[in-house]
Amino acid sequence: MEAEAIARVPAEGTADLRHEMEKIGREARAAARRLAEADAGVKALALTAAAEMLRHNCKDILAANARDMETARAKGLTPALLDRLALDPKRVETMAEGLEAIARAPDPVGHVLAEWDRPNGLKIARVAVPLGVIGIIYESRPNVTADAGGLCLKAGNAAILRGGSESFLSSGAIHVCLQAGLREAGLPDTAIQRVPTTDRAAVGILLTMNRWVDIIVPRGGRGLIERVQAESRIPVIAHLEGNCHTYLHEAADVDMARHIVVNAKMRRTGVCGATETLLVDRALANTILPVVLDDLIAAGCEIRGDETVCRIEPRARPAAPADWDTEFLDAVLAVKTVAGLDEAIAHIARHGSQHTEAIVTEDHAAAEAFLERVDAAIVMHNASTQFADGGEFGMGAEIGISTGRLHARGPVGAEQLTSYKYVVRGTGQVRP
Repeated sequence: MEAEAIARVPAEGTADLRHEMEKIGREARAAARRLAEADAGVKALALTAAAEMLRHNCKDILAANARDMETARAKGLTPALLDRLALDPKRVETMAEGLEAIARAPDPVGHVLAEWDRPNGLKIARVAVPLGVIGIIYESRPNVTADAGGLCLKAGNAAILRGGSESFLSSGAIHVCLQAGLREAGLPDTAIQRVPTTDRAAVGILLTMNRWVDIIVPRGGRGLIERVQAESRIPVIAHLEGNCHTYLHEAADVDMARHIVVNAKMRRTGVCGATETLLVDRALANTILPVVLDDLIAAGCEIRGDETVCRIEPRARPAAPADWDTEFLDAVLAVKTVAGLDEAIAHIARHGSQHTEAIVTEDHAAAEAFLERVDAAIVMHNASTQFADGGEFGMGAEIGISTGRLHARGPVGAEQLTSYKYVVRGTGQVRP
């Protein structure tokens, strides 16, 4: 393991840090030109070699993660954030399998998106091309290092990764494996670089490097996203918080509702696709709702409910107004009863973050109305919101879930990390 590659930091001082960041940018731009011309097989080789290196270096990765976890516990991170940070052999294997899935996926670069002929004989095609250099800023999840690096590589982009301070050593150990894969395939290891310092000033510098960086992708809490959107001189694909809802319609199947709600909230409470608010038709207040609440409490979930919920379940706490707007990322769930489909959709429109919203019902018309009318990147029928994940969508991995409207929306995989150009073929035409 190249320990110095993990721990290296630039010399202190703003001028030295800016010089270091500019060097990273220049090298990324040069690498991006190489990657844009790389054969699909070469990129696949780099990804599979990186996957094998992750397996080979698993002990070193876990040792680095243990040091990060020790520091995080000393800082008092919440259990949900600790879960985001933690790695084990299964999670390392999942990262490796994700890189292999990305390698097997169709190469998006060069794909003809549309083509047509003009009356004058011109043949026009719209063809997918890499975005260029992508800066990815993320917080505590070290697996994003592998996912983001792998997806950028697949789409022919150079990547500059800036992970959170909590996962600094873990991300460094993973990054070493990605660069080893690049070298194995004969590609420049500067194609996937990592900001080698936890200094927050590096983020500010990265956001001004529009000469070298084409797109910024922030993945984290509201504070990070708002800072990036306020300071960036570079276009941003934003991954905002996941204030996700599951709505139990009056025609919900009781067994399905019980399984979906507990999974949507409790499978992993620290992921952005976890349900944070449960909406329940009042017609279910004395039937399905008590059973579902009992299931949640038995699983260790704290319930914060409206007046009806607190009357039905004495163990529930009264919900505060802010709870309807909160991404808890913990074993806490806000629960509200509604008069029906219209009120549920109105609540989501008022409080949701346009991430992922789900309805549980056996009424086809109600389901279709929900899917059509709810404004979110992902809408679901009879499924857990925890499926809001690029890997589960068959993308191999994701950089994040885009909640914006421009360029990409929903899971951001390799295909979403491309732009396009128009290719025009003529036979000597001149414009009259």
